[in-house]
Amino acid sequence: MSNHRIGIILNGVTGRMGTNQHLVRSILAIREQGGIRVSPGQTIQVDPILTGRNEHKLRELATKYGVERWTTDLDAALADPNNQVFFDASSTLHRARFVEMAAKAGKAIYCEKPTAVETAEAVRLANLCREAGVKNGVVQDKLWLTGIRKLKLLIDQGFFGRILSVRGEFGYWVFTGHDADQPIQRPSWNYRKEDGGGIIIDMLCHWRYLIDHTFGPIKSVSCLGAVHIPERLDESGKPYDCTADDSCYATFELENGVVCQFNSSWDVRVRRDDLFVMNVDGTHGSAVVGLRKCWVQSLGTTPKPVWNPDIPQPINFYEGWQEVPDATVYDNAFKIQWELFLRHVALGEPFPYDLMEGAKGVQLAEAGLQSWAERRWIDLEPLG
Repeated sequence: MSNHRIGIILNGVTGRMGTNQHLVRSILAIREQGGIRVSPGQTIQVDPILTGRNEHKLRELATKYGVERWTTDLDAALADPNNQVFFDASSTLHRARFVEMAAKAGKAIYCEKPTAVETAEAVRLANLCREAGVKNGVVQDKLWLTGIRKLKLLIDQGFFGRILSVRGEFGYWVFTGHDADQPIQRPSWNYRKEDGGGIIIDMLCHWRYLIDHTFGPIKSVSCLGAVHIPERLDESGKPYDCTADDSCYATFELENGVVCQFNSSWDVRVRRDDLFVMNVDGTHGSAVVGLRKCWVQSLGTTPKPVWNPDIPQPINFYEGWQEVPDATVYDNAFKIQWELFLRHVALGEPFPYDLMEGAKGVQLAEAGLQSWAERRWIDLEPLG
């Protein structure tokens, strides 16, 4: 059996998302399953090296999960020809410098979103990678969530007829830290604009690729942001002023006429099926989609309600929905995309989720911020 061994520089993965989703549930999971089997006689093996600034955190993480290689010397890791892939999950404001270093070293580049906080910078990084001739990609994990995969199957099979509208609700209550028994569960930089924070730059990047690849390209956006909670406590318990938006109310018009309305907030309490839920309505059927589950109602099973506020509602609207069963084994969404990217690097297989696709997410977020500031619809121009 022939093996493609790929050394992977994992930069900035000591945070919650980097550790759980990228290191443990993706790269180490691939290693534990014996690599990525691409044919009866071929596998792709992964060999991670952790990089970052904090020697103590790196050593502790490497020891806990049995990662043999780690270093605070990123230059040395980039200079090692055995390391073919550079992955970055550090702060957005530091991403450009790391991408530039990796491109100069000739490494394939994979990174978290957003790739920048301004469209021009995101496009520059995408073009930099193209000009350097390095393979590149950006994380777009929600495309492989179990619920979204079930939804996409229904769309491909024509279940909805013509899709009319989509409504998305994302978010949960993030504690401010003012109450001792309710500590904060998100990093404080998320709420400081000067540190790259804000829910618009965070979530509209997700909604761009999710909507584009599931329902159709976005044509224009109308967005209202808000800083609902003006003060929070940081990791050391000190109060700070919140300068970044913590809630976003956006409407997207698609090129095919579908209207999408997405609310995103860290200031809401959840009484829905999941932390993210979409309602999709079409001429022949509708769906309610969560992270893992999907429920449908066809035209033939749609009830006929009559408005009468003077009597108790005689219809139980939840009873008329059918859950879409699991059709296969659904793997971790981050891991699925990691495997696709590594196949792209090792075998040259197509990978459309490159940094220019990532720049589209930044473009939508920037347009959302512009719409909020100018209180008007913003059309999206082609990138490239």
